[in-house]
Amino acid sequence: MTVDTRKKAVFNWSGGKDSALALHKALQQNQFDVIALLTTVNEGTQLSSMHAIPHALLVKQAESIGIPLYPVFLPKDMEIYQQRMLEAANHFIAQGAEHFIFGDIHLSDVRKYREDQLHPLGIEVVEPLWNQNSAEVMQDFLASGIKTKIVVADAGKLDEAFIGQDISAALIDAMPAGIDVCGENGEYHTFAYAGGPFKHPVDFSIADVRRLSYAFKLDSGEETSYHYWQAIFAQ
Repeated sequence: MTVDTRKKAVFNWSGGKDSALALHKALQQNQFDVIALLTTVNEGTQLSSMHAIPHALLVKQAESIGIPLYPVFLPKDMEIYQQRMLEAANHFIAQGAEHFIFGDIHLSDVRKYREDQLHPLGIEVVEPLWNQNSAEVMQDFLASGIKTKIVVADAGKLDEAFIGQDISAALIDAMPAGIDVCGENGEYHTFAYAGGPFKHPVDFSIADVRRLSYAFKLDSGEETSYHYWQAIFAQ
C-alpha cells in the first residue's frame, strides 16, 4: 500500500491564465494534494471577482480539472468579506490543509496581504509563479498549451477587439506599447478553458461585449471613473 505523503492544499482559483498556469505547475510538481479550488463570486451578479466569469462556468472549469470548486459568495461589504474568507480558511484547516496556493507573479503588496491574513491561522502561502518577470511567465504560459481568452479589458489601454481573442505570441505582439504582457497592472483578465490542467475543453461562448464604467472615491475625496470592456457569456 502506497502512502500519500503530499501536503494538503487549497488552490485559490480566479479562472484566468495565471491561475491555470500556477495550478498546472503545482500539479506537475506533485508536492501537494489539491483538495479544492477556492474562488470568490459576487453575490449579486454571480460573477467571479475581477474576471467576471459566471459561477456556472467556474463549475465547468473545476469539473474539467477534476478538483471540486469551493465558491465563497461575497457582498460588497468588506467586513463580511473578511468574515467569509476566515470561515472558508477554517473549513479547510479542519480538513488538514495547511497550504494555500496562489497565481501571483510579483505584486508584493498582494502577497503581503495574503500572508498577513493566513499566517496567523497556520496556513503557508505558496506561489508557483512568484518573482518571475512577466515575459518569463508569458513564455511559460505559451509553452504550457493552456488556452485562454481575454474577457475583461481596461478600455483606456486596450480596444474592444481584444475581447474574445486567445492569448498567443501574435496577440501579445499586437498589444500597444506599455502594456504588461500578463496584465499585471489590470490591463486585461482572461478565461482559461483548455490544455494544461484541463482534462477536456470547457464548453462556452461569448454572446456580446459591453462597455462598463465604475466610479471610485479616492482617499482625497475626489471621484474618478474606470472604463472596461467585458465579455458577456452566453447562458
